[in-house]
Amino acid sequence: MPLMRPEDYPPQRPVADYARAYHEEAFRRAAMLDGENHFYGADKYQSIGLFRPKVPNGSVLAFMHGGAWASGYKEWMAFMAPAFTAQGVTFATIGYRLMPTHRWPVGFEDCGAAIAWLHANAGTNGTTPRIFVGGHSAGGHYAALLAVMHDWQAKHDLPADVIRGCLPISGVFQLSAQPQGPESPLSPVWAIQGNPPPFLITVGEHDPPNIIHNGHTMAGALKDAGGAVETLVLKDCDHLATSVISGEANGPWAPRAHVFMAAH
Repeated sequence: MPLMRPEDYPPQRPVADYARAYHEEAFRRAAMLDGENHFYGADKYQSIGLFRPKVPNGSVLAFMHGGAWASGYKEWMAFMAPAFTAQGVTFATIGYRLMPTHRWPVGFEDCGAAIAWLHANAGTNGTTPRIFVGGHSAGGHYAALLAVMHDWQAKHDLPADVIRGCLPISGVFQLSAQPQGPESPLSPVWAIQGNPPPFLITVGEHDPPNIIHNGHTMAGALKDAGGAVETLVLKDCDHLATSVISGEANGPWAPRAHVFMAAH
């Protein structure tokens, strides 16, 4: 089943004007790619776009889209796939149910269910895939939570170390100055449980100041918890450009991501 179109989904909050060109170009590129569409739940947003390499190396990069938790589509990230499948990495773009129709922690729980589906279905020749997670903006928030929290895996019969590493781009890691209550989305900086997996934290040179600050804060929190952290600043990139450039096979991000995954 091919990937989906915006009209295939239930309505969501309209895409912001500044992101309209990004949205249209992402869907144009997605339509040109040979991906598989899979559902891990009954809602159409509970879906995965899967891109398999001709010669898989056993690694899976599961990536989550941005959109302030309230808009966006998994197809936004599909353009990244060729830069990874060419190197043997299975690329998965994860959809999840959106706010405000679905409140916290529904979107995060969806991402965990998607990881469980990939763990069961994205391996080759009966092998267990080596799963890395990443995401852009709000998707980076979900990816970081999946990596640093250890209380969601048992629900899906997954090993505690199912996430081998995390590669967030322009991620949101601190939503408040201090830990919040159970009704509020968790800040990854306050949610680290035990020893975290390795992180490659990327921000744009011209990202909003709070995003750049979030990156520094998260890197410090991970190091304090005993984690291995690498950081990367994408020169001349604003918040959307960091996403666009991540799909360039010879750009500043994808080759660095390959080295990171190969090392872990």
